[in-house]
Amino acid sequence: MRKLVGLIAVFVLTVVLLSPALMAQDATEAATSGGGFQIIKKYFIDGGWVFMSFVLAALILGLAFAIERIITLSLASTNTDKLMEKLDEHLRTGDMDGAMELTKATPGPTASVLYEGLRHADQGPEAVEKAIVSYGSVQMGLLERGLVWIALFIALAPMLGFMGTVIGMIQAFDNIEASGDLSPSVVAGGIKVALLTTVFGLIVAIILQILYNYIVSKIDGITQRMEEASFGLVDLLYKHKYKKA
Repeated sequence: MRKLVGLIAVFVLTVVLLSPALMAQDATEAATSGGGFQIIKKYFIDGGWVFMSFVLAALILGLAFAIERIITLSLASTNTDKLMEKLDEHLRTGDMDGAMELTKATPGPTASVLYEGLRHADQGPEAVEKAIVSYGSVQMGLLERGLVWIALFIALAPMLGFMGTVIGMIQAFDNIEASGDLSPSVVAGGIKVALLTTVFGLIVAIILQILYNYIVSKIDGITQRMEEASFGLVDLLYKHKYKKA
């Protein structure tokens, strides 16, 4: 995770440093070529490289954290039904070691929580439930790691856009004052530059918000399966272990 964010940070720094030179060249190309991407690039350049670079950095870093979470949560997903069926087979025959090996070899937070519960099975049902609750809280923290940064960039992107808009409006009035003429070309140019930063800031926030909600929904699904598996483990232990004891 740290390596990924570090690489993204280096990339963002490179983009920010090279933006003044590259945007001057791309502005002419974008103006003479068509296509949706070229139009977006043209408006991005027209908005001014200073604040647009910060908005772009917020997008890239936010995407880095979002993609990392999506990949991690996808790898953390476990087929809970099959896992519980195999656990039932092991516990039915009294093979506690086999059940522990099964959960230990299965990736994902659900299997880790079940392993902690099995590890305390000899201490009674209350110890199992306590271990499941305690370790479940730890796994929840790991699942939600990085969400605060995505939320930060969701809030930061439109703020940067609004700041660029305010500064652009100030520059527009400075141009009016310097020229001494309230001509439409002087006013429209400054306002256009000012509003473009807000537009791109809102676009970045919308993209990251969609990804954020998707990640939260995946976490909720994993949490629900984790809780169901935990209750199922306690039932299996009562059925095959504690009942015999």
